[in-house]
Amino acid sequence: MKWLKRLGAALLFLPVMLVVVFVIYEIFGMCMNHITTKEQTDTLRGNLENEISDIEIVNVYLETGNTSGTGNHVDCLSSITFSTEMQESEIEACMSKYYVFDEWGCYVRKRDGCYMIQIITSAPFPDNIEGH
Repeated sequence: MKWLKRLGAALLFLPVMLVVVFVIYEIFGMCMNHITTKEQTDTLRGNLENEISDIEIVNVYLETGNTSGTGNHVDCLSSITFSTEMQESEIEACMSKYYVFDEWGCYVRKRDGCYMIQIITSAPFPDNIEGH
């Protein structure tokens, strides 16, 4: 009879443990996605500063989540606004050894006398709750 009580308690406890494991996994995924976005942004900033001698960083923006609004996925978005005397084509040429410019995942745009470079990549945990 004692083993039957233990089996019943284990069967009742199992769903609770599965929910706890799932929540911990989602939180871990969120943390890893945010860390990846920060590293991506820091790398982008370092590459810009190494390649463009007269760069002046105006703004740094990063976002982790569903940036396109389509589907259930998580993206890592890094956007840096900066000023330089270089032209857009020169910026793309010197940054092309690090990134592939494709007008969606990576591009340079001129706005209000400054340039903005933006990179969007898939997060390491793309099916995380942040993408919903």
